[in-house]
Amino acid sequence: MELFAGTRQTYAEFATQATDSPTFVTWTLGVVDDPEVLAWLDTLPALKRQPNLVFAAARWHGLPDDATYADLREVLLGDDGSVRATVLSRATQTNEAGRLATLLPLLRRVALEDGPIALVEVGASGGLTLHPDRWSYRYRTPEGELRVGDPGAPTLDCVAEGPGPWPDGLPEVAWRGGIDLNPLDVTDPDTARWLEVLVWPEHDDRRALLRRAIEVARQDPPHLVRGDLLTDLDPLLDEASEHGRVVVQHSAVIAYLEREDRERFTDQMLARVAEGRCRWISNEGSRVLPRVSATGPAAPADRFVLALDGRAVAWTHGHGRSITWCA
Repeated sequence: MELFAGTRQTYAEFATQATDSPTFVTWTLGVVDDPEVLAWLDTLPALKRQPNLVFAAARWHGLPDDATYADLREVLLGDDGSVRATVLSRATQTNEAGRLATLLPLLRRVALEDGPIALVEVGASGGLTLHPDRWSYRYRTPEGELRVGDPGAPTLDCVAEGPGPWPDGLPEVAWRGGIDLNPLDVTDPDTARWLEVLVWPEHDDRRALLRRAIEVARQDPPHLVRGDLLTDLDPLLDEASEHGRVVVQHSAVIAYLEREDRERFTDQMLARVAEGRCRWISNEGSRVLPRVSATGPAAPADRFVLALDGRAVAWTHGHGRSITWCA
């Protein structure tokens, strides 16, 4: 979904990508054909018009998950300013824990090649994807089920297709930290509740995983700093380098940058990799980092491109439900 496209196009694209949430598809298609609601949305800043943020704000203010489109329309057009205020003050900082299942193959590979890693996440939110070593993983491959990690740990399930290589163990994480414009404190009940509201209506499994991820982050808080990934990342990399091989990761983050800033970020990361300062794991929509996506076969429109050091290796589901190796 291109967040800087016209509002109608953004919602039309979201409808094709949210097919595992019938509620969101119904609401989104309703918006696409509703000039009054589109006009209401167009009074918001471009990044604040995104479907999940608007829908979450409406749900935050009492819209039930099984509401009809007419119910959503009434909440938006009859807003007394409360929904708008929530849209303007909040963000879609989900930091989906399920994505760890799609990041793990590369994290394990880097750890095997370079030793213990110092993991740095850009757009870290509350740091919920900074604990790849605290989960158990179940990959459903064509050859059968592959289990990785402590069976007593919370489990992430992922359908794995293609040749892999699939992980045979967990990476050793010597240090973990992240940077975000607005780092979240997941010990705060209000913040935890907002993160739950961001989970799509029918996705009870993701809500359960979110609660477990919050428990993990509360038990072992990562080092989170406030800053801009374009201008403030280097000091954090210097700090991380004292603990292990620096690995910068991000997932569903760079889409929030304007196109020229996405190119700037790509240049910065490729330069850091070339200098040996870090390894780089990116997991973004296929159109978000075009130079990276172009290094592999064309990805399906509804899949992310997973890449290591700027080279595409796999396609992934946006919530971590599947990974298809394409390298």
